Amino acid sequence: MLDTDVGIAELGTETRRHVTERWMPHRLVYGLQQATDPQVSPDGRRVVYSVGAADPATQTMSSQLWLCDIDGGHARQLTSAGKHNGCPRWSPDGAWIAFVSDRDGGSGIFVLPAAGMGEARQVTKHKWGVSGLAWSPDGSKLAYNAPYDPANPEEATPDPNAAPPVRYTERIDYKSDGRGYIADKRSHIFVVDVASGERRRVTELAVDHGIPGWSPDGTLLAYTLGTPYVDGVRLQILDLASGATRETGGGEGRINAWAWSPSGERIILADDPTDSDQHDLFVYELASGVLRQLTDDLPFEPIAANDSSSSNGIWWLDERQVLFHAVHRAASELHTLDVESGALEPVVQWPALNGAVSMDDARRYAVLTYTSFDTVGEVAVYDLHTGATAIITSLNTEALRDAPPANWERFAVERGEFTIDGFLLTPPDFDPSKTYPLVLDIHGGPQWYYGFNFWPWQQVLASHGFLVAFANPRGSSSYGRHFVSRVRQDWGGEDFKDLMAVVDALVERPYVDAERTGIHGYSYGGYMTSWAIGQTQRFKACVCGAPVFDFESFRGTSDIGFGWGETQFGGAPHAAKEAYAKHSPSEFAHNATTPTLIVHGEADERCPIGQGEQMFIALKQAGCKVGFARYPGADHLFLMAGHPAHREDYWTRLLDWMREHLSE
Repeated sequence: MLDTDVGIAELGTETRRHVTERWMPHRLVYGLQQATDPQVSPDGRRVVYSVGAADPATQTMSSQLWLCDIDGGHARQLTSAGKHNGCPRWSPDGAWIAFVSDRDGGSGIFVLPAAGMGEARQVTKHKWGVSGLAWSPDGSKLAYNAPYDPANPEEATPDPNAAPPVRYTERIDYKSDGRGYIADKRSHIFVVDVASGERRRVTELAVDHGIPGWSPDGTLLAYTLGTPYVDGVRLQILDLASGATRETGGGEGRINAWAWSPSGERIILADDPTDSDQHDLFVYELASGVLRQLTDDLPFEPIAANDSSSSNGIWWLDERQVLFHAVHRAASELHTLDVESGALEPVVQWPALNGAVSMDDARRYAVLTYTSFDTVGEVAVYDLHTGATAIITSLNTEALRDAPPANWERFAVERGEFTIDGFLLTPPDFDPSKTYPLVLDIHGGPQWYYGFNFWPWQQVLASHGFLVAFANPRGSSSYGRHFVSRVRQDWGGEDFKDLMAVVDALVERPYVDAERTGIHGYSYGGYMTSWAIGQTQRFKACVCGAPVFDFESFRGTSDIGFGWGETQFGGAPHAAKEAYAKHSPSEFAHNATTPTLIVHGEADERCPIGQGEQMFIALKQAGCKVGFARYPGADHLFLMAGHPAHREDYWTRLLDWMREHLSE
């Protein structure tokens, strides 16, 4: 439990903040900056990070690198060329910063003197996106990821006058959300000599390879490879001299984090041993080849899964102790684990959802991005010696002062064997003597969570007089294996009842207008909104983003549908046809009466737009008022990371639809 479960004002009191401006979608898109990928120098004295922002004149995103002292002092911009500069990485001696930039076209790796004197020098360049930079221990080489297409190994530009090539495949995983049609074009690992620029591809298999990490002696590279729901995600170790490889084995092939021990004799890794969408920690002994499980059924998700390095939020403090970035009840935590005794110790919990944690060589400072209900995209430093957390940037302080964020409250609803965490946002100038419309917002996943974060669309609604409720029903992550697995073969069952219980609890409050309730959700949340309006008429407005509407058609059109559906419903449609139908909103759409707006990206390969199209036709034929907003070129994550104009349009339509149908 956090020290506080109420933010800014005690709900039900007269304490209110003065509001000078309200959050409009345009202001949220173009008025906020976002720090990403902060990297602390090896000596713990400086931090380099990328700052991203949207330009209203060009309606494009850009990012530049900044450098500051560990306390935030002497902040200065390092880069100005190019539109996108990111993935900064310190050389082992702290003398150089490598980064990825689109200056001069394509995607290049550059190195810049950390002292700030001198120009950036290009090391190598690819046509497509480079990522995952990792310096060799001696500082002479960089390993990295880049797409490799065996049909176009030289990355030649297609003839613009030629007919588009026919796409033929025999692969089941021929497409991927955010990448489109990929066939054999996969993320591979390259190694480049920093001085000469000579590079070579060191991986061969036609599968995606994860971010590389060097062994402490520089002779081995480790990386994940494979695809969830296809061939699993395994950890492979490559001997750079001989080309020999071996895999660590274990689990169901869901490895998503790992790190070399200081001696290079061990690797700590996170895997999902029971195929339950909950990770545990293992240690792999290189000498014996033995993989040993260290944890079992933790009450939290041990890997935050929002980092940008191979460790993904896990580090060795010494040869025995590891530190890892976890999420517990939708809040970020640090824990330590003794790999010999198995002893777990909590270190710190923040009322925030943090990401991209890096550590200095002495393992004193954990540097991270920090976002909470009232702090957006800043860089923070946690001092393991003093236990203090300091936010060292102020990118959005002024914007949040002029347009204060919503008040917040966390509450609990008892539902049989489980306690369901709920959250309520109220307008900054909330007056408990008045009544307000309520919007239930449902997260994606379902193996995800809503928690201590600043979601722009929620702030838009709260700023304009709506109460915004969200919760983590069974199936959400960060609550342990038993909780997260309980949605399987029960979509729309107890998870739906959990959410309705949250609404039931809130409408009992005197300031909640039970006759003016709306519902919004995206991805799994889109599924649940489309399910809800076929089960109840309590909602007077619905905005449904990227839904799953029919599980059988989803299985054959989604980039993960063929394997994922079988884990959720116990088999393929021919073996579990009744289950696919029973849990599909399409079976109940004829009951719907709620005015509904469907929003969907046309390039969504995760929840393909055909799902939204089916829903639109079904609601039309049911006599519902229904609108359909389609976003050309937008993939599944456009709600959060898409084209600025698309995000602004989505959030504006959400606000307008709720205003239209929930007005007094």
